[in-house]
Amino acid sequence: MPNLAATLKNEIRRLARSEVKVQVTPARRAATHHRREIALLKRQLRLQERRIAALQTAVSRGADKTGGEAASETEGIPMGTRYSARSVRAQRKRLKLSAEQYGQLLGVTGQTIYLWEQGKTRPAKAQLAALVAARALGRREVRKRLKEARH
Repeated sequence: MPNLAATLKNEIRRLARSEVKVQVTPARRAATHHRREIALLKRQLRLQERRIAALQTAVSRGADKTGGEAASETEGIPMGTRYSARSVRAQRKRLKLSAEQYGQLLGVTGQTIYLWEQGKTRPAKAQLAALVAARALGRREVRKRLKEARH
């Protein structure tokens, strides 16, 4: 008889484990899924908080300098203006100018233009404003300005 009792006890234990496993497995999977979603949401929240902080500092810096306006707008650089070395080269090639001519148009040297195009240096705010203004110019207007500058 002791053998029958032990066998019966082991069988009940095995059936109970399998039944618990059937009940617990979906809950475990759901918990894992929820943990992943929570981690993703936390990462997104941190990213948004960093962006808000950066925007707040940019606005406060602009308000400090100009009394409420963004600083770059008052310096002739529209908000959201981007700079890239590739765009400087593309703009110069579009206008069919040498680096020296393009530098003369912007008020810098040809070597400075080469350094911008290679990404070794970046234009100062005043020079960036000149770059932005030159984006709107066509070839005829550029040639006209260069001729006027020579005379």
